[in-house]
Amino acid sequence: MLKCIPIVLLTLSCTAGNNNADQQNKNTPMISTSAEITDSTKNIYQFKVAALDGGTIDFASFKGKKILVVNTASECGYTPQYKDLEALYQRYKEKLVIVGFPANNFGGQEPGSNEEIKSFCQKNYGVSFPMAAKVSVKGDDMSPIYQWLTNKNQNHVMDAEVKWNFNKFLIDEQGRLLTKFDSRVTPLSDEITSML
Repeated sequence: MLKCIPIVLLTLSCTAGNNNADQQNKNTPMISTSAEITDSTKNIYQFKVAALDGGTIDFASFKGKKILVVNTASECGYTPQYKDLEALYQRYKEKLVIVGFPANNFGGQEPGSNEEIKSFCQKNYGVSFPMAAKVSVKGDDMSPIYQWLTNKNQNHVMDAEVKWNFNKFLIDEQGRLLTKFDSRVTPLSDEITSML
């Protein structure tokens, strides 16, 4: 009987060790690897969104370029950033795509229809970069692409909050989230251009 006790303990110890190893193996895929992070659920290429002009913006078509995603508004103190966004786009469009997402989440500063927003952007700022149809970037009706941008469980990089109009998310050439810039960071700032 006494001789059995060590055997039982040894068996229990081995079994516990195996379970821990199994748990570690099951948890290992949660750590992002370069091969894994290119999976469609971990990059922005999984998204297609309605465009401001009625078409579709397919993020998979931007593979190989950096992407700057910006939530925009027509009646905000930051609205003049449209001018610098267009300048940034023109300067770097061989390797950068900017996608604007009009949203009325902050101060009711984007009240217009898609048609009105499109006209405003073209007339006042000559916007030629892709613009999505109006979306929500926070709250219960948050757009799926913004859920991905702001949720580490989905983007596997960071949790983030869209705090006001003209927040900017930078995506790398493989569709992975790199970082976020607050509204005060202007499109032509060194903080952004140094990463292009």
